[in-house]
Amino acid sequence: MNRNEYPQIDFTDFQLDLDLSRRDLLKALGGGIFVFFCAGHSSVLEAQRRGPPSDFNAFLRIGADGRVTCFTGKIEHGQGNTTALAQMLADEVDVPLESVDMVMGDTSLCPWDGGTWGSTSIRGFGPPLRAAAAEARRVLLELAAEQLQVPQERLVAENAVIYDNQQKDTRVTYVALAQGKTIARRAKDKPALKSPSEFKLIGKPFPRRDSVEKATSKAQYAGDIRLPGMLYAQILRPPAHGAKLKSVDTSAAAKLEGVTVVHEGDLVAVLHKNPDQAAEAVSKIQAEFEPSPSQLDDQNIFDHLVKNAGKGRTAAQGGNLEEGRKMAATVIEQTYLDGYKAHAAMETHTALAQIEGNKATVWLATQTPFLAKDDLVKALGFDADNVRVITPFVGGGFGGKGSVNTQAIEAARLSKATGKPVQVCWSREEEFFFDAFRPAAVVTIKSGLTKEGKPAFWDYSVYAAGERGAPHFYDIPHHRTTSFDGAPHPFATGPWRAPGNNTNCFARESQINLMAAKAKMDPVEFRLKNLKDKRAIRVLEAAAEKFGYKPAPTPSGRGLGVAVGTDVGTWVAEIAEVQVDKRTGRVQVKRVVCAQDMGLAVNPQGAILQMEGCLTMGLGYTLTEDVHFKNGMILDRNFDTYELPRFAAVPKIETVVLDLKDQPTHGGGEPAIIIVGAVVANAIHDATGARLLQLPMTPERVRKAIAAVA
Repeated sequence: MNRNEYPQIDFTDFQLDLDLSRRDLLKALGGGIFVFFCAGHSSVLEAQRRGPPSDFNAFLRIGADGRVTCFTGKIEHGQGNTTALAQMLADEVDVPLESVDMVMGDTSLCPWDGGTWGSTSIRGFGPPLRAAAAEARRVLLELAAEQLQVPQERLVAENAVIYDNQQKDTRVTYVALAQGKTIARRAKDKPALKSPSEFKLIGKPFPRRDSVEKATSKAQYAGDIRLPGMLYAQILRPPAHGAKLKSVDTSAAAKLEGVTVVHEGDLVAVLHKNPDQAAEAVSKIQAEFEPSPSQLDDQNIFDHLVKNAGKGRTAAQGGNLEEGRKMAATVIEQTYLDGYKAHAAMETHTALAQIEGNKATVWLATQTPFLAKDDLVKALGFDADNVRVITPFVGGGFGGKGSVNTQAIEAARLSKATGKPVQVCWSREEEFFFDAFRPAAVVTIKSGLTKEGKPAFWDYSVYAAGERGAPHFYDIPHHRTTSFDGAPHPFATGPWRAPGNNTNCFARESQINLMAAKAKMDPVEFRLKNLKDKRAIRVLEAAAEKFGYKPAPTPSGRGLGVAVGTDVGTWVAEIAEVQVDKRTGRVQVKRVVCAQDMGLAVNPQGAILQMEGCLTMGLGYTLTEDVHFKNGMILDRNFDTYELPRFAAVPKIETVVLDLKDQPTHGGGEPAIIIVGAVVANAIHDATGARLLQLPMTPERVRKAIAAVA
């Protein structure tokens, strides 16, 4: 929740008053017109108790001051929800964008939500939000017709004013209609939504509404919040995953002035009003751990994943592989590897917990406030109505703050033990250690071409990455895609921006390029010849046109790569130009053109920012990011060894957002990242003839690949 964006409510009134019924909520918020767009739930708390509703819930408030407020369980962690969702609401209810306030991720004020992930905020929550706004506009028109004594069909709503289209001086403002009234109304049917021709805000570029706050350091994150008497916690951590605590001596730490020691089962922590003193105290703890039983490292992990994969499941198939093999004049077989990746968000996992009696309030950096609340309820043994999670701005998540909310449990347990507010802010070392990494994975592909250069068969097996993006979309008559996920990882793994699709696209699009090379065809023309989906063809043609691409069989020596992919309903195509230093193996990506078909782009400027962010972040997993580990120990604990893209590595980026206002909105926060690895690998191959088969494509691996074809 962003207090700065919603100054009309004194949120301290709600801090510990957690048992809010719908009537209490209406009373607390004051006058206004409320539209409850819920699927069979009569209140927020009822929706929470009954679990996820059949569709997204939204609260919409039109206040007595004319401001419009949306309550949503979605959160803002850099993807632009505060802007795009506000655009959708403002356009549908006919108010100025600047009059819209967003209250996000507060489990006591907002309807239940499963989390902000998978590019679902706009495409998933957007439609019911628009429906609620349309219903609100209809309520206002009905009220205006009664007050003005004008038939409703003659009334027009515009910029928070309703007027008679025959006598424009006959008008009434939303403020006047809402003043002193509290009208609760639930949408009973699907409201009539505006058509694209009626849009005034949707589809228009707007700067991020939170940009000034973030640029001027006024934005509040979980680590910025301070409460009277709060303590900072430092927690004793094991040296390796799987290591067990044998003995601990906290006496030296306890002797330090102002230090509080908490030892409850597996939780050993020191607390102080100054974070530096807490850090000093934890270094005084004497502890002995049993070593981790893990024998895995970043070299043998791939064999482990394949040997322990268990039975696979068929994700897609068609035709008959044996028939396809008989048709093939050329067979290409390759194995592709991808190492573990950290989320490496700017903000580490942070929580501030305040427990008073049997009630808990937790300010939390999370993508899943309601799921975190469930975890807190279990850990504390409190009634669900007495636990509240508030989500301020979140400094990046990428999936890593959805599956891991451990810091919330730690802070809450320590607050309960000490009776004081406690903040737990993981260090960068803790962040790397406890991250739920993007899983390492293996992909094996056997594919064949007829003597005419037409794809004949495709046999694809993916280990540990999952099915997202695994099924191909090319015109291959005989094919099978199998996913294996049985092997245990040596530490936690979880979603990482477009989970699995990055790995699968790297393997698929690399193999497609090899097939184009064997067929002695240009890789763009080879794809266009073997694509059937019109949207895929459209984005590839758009990227080629923007790039000024000229066909040539690969490898051409030009250093140009191409790749196509689809994720969360969005199609994306990229063409990249690279420069490879054959002596050092260093790869410099010079230029990338990215074309995206995401249907209706609610905020094209926001979409471009997401595309640029995806491309920049994608260069990390492509060229430098790799988690090294051995026997349960994470060897990369900071950015001195885990290298993110730097300014010098960022290429010239050009984007094309196809204007498709008549199409449904699809996801925009993840698709552009999925093919970065593939497009760079294909560009390296085009420049040098060397095929890179493992991510990241470090200078050492590039040198070895070039030497192998020399």
